[in-house]
Amino acid sequence: MAAPLLKVSNIETYYGPVMAIRGVSFAVDEGSICTILGANGAGKTTILKTISGAIDPRVGTVEFAGAKVEGLDTWAIAARGVSHVPEGREVFPRLSARDNLMMGAYLRRDRDAIARDLDIVFGYFPRLRERAGQNAGDLSGGEQQMVAIGRALMARPRLMLLDEPSLGLAPLLVKEIFNIIRRLPEEQGVTILLIEQNANMALEVAHFGYVLENGRIVLEGTGTALRDNPDVKEFYLGHRDAGVRGQRRWKRKKRWR
Repeated sequence: MAAPLLKVSNIETYYGPVMAIRGVSFAVDEGSICTILGANGAGKTTILKTISGAIDPRVGTVEFAGAKVEGLDTWAIAARGVSHVPEGREVFPRLSARDNLMMGAYLRRDRDAIARDLDIVFGYFPRLRERAGQNAGDLSGGEQQMVAIGRALMARPRLMLLDEPSLGLAPLLVKEIFNIIRRLPEEQGVTILLIEQNANMALEVAHFGYVLENGRIVLEGTGTALRDNPDVKEFYLGHRDAGVRGQRRWKRKKRWR
């Protein structure tokens, strides 16, 4: 059995004196889409920041492609093949959409391949070709999300960290974005670790997933298994058929941790 592309082992991450991540361990297989579900404040974004090097874990290890990367600078982790699409998109508002995309290729020197990859991004997001000369700050929220994902693709990553790609977007645009996310592993060889408040959409595209509560992993399984799990239905998918029994079972699980 092949080793996972990403392996996170017993990480503890702090904001000052406050522990945000409490001994989290999980793995992501190459070529897969993996999602982490959890309520606001559960620690999902902190996990992605820890992987990409924006925050160093105080305890634990992060292995990417068989090598430990915790403690490295963010640029060094990016150079190894990890792209981070942050929550809120964080485009460069005074740069054009095209220049924002080219920032993703900053560490590359293969000009011909960069030009081809730019065409690939425009193929996924035709609107960006039309708006390539516009300042990114003047684009709609959906177009900025396209820029953020396209910028990450321009780095030719092996692993893409996606933080809330549907945030603030209209339903039709969310569907369009997720259709592209679903295609990326097969078409571009990109492994995806996805954080998404829209649990229904996340579990539709994910091969495997984890549920995070108060900085700890409390449940894991395939996307299908989690979608069918009564506790996940009750607390994340908006279903009420799990009932009181499901609530009690979920509370017991949290007390066990």
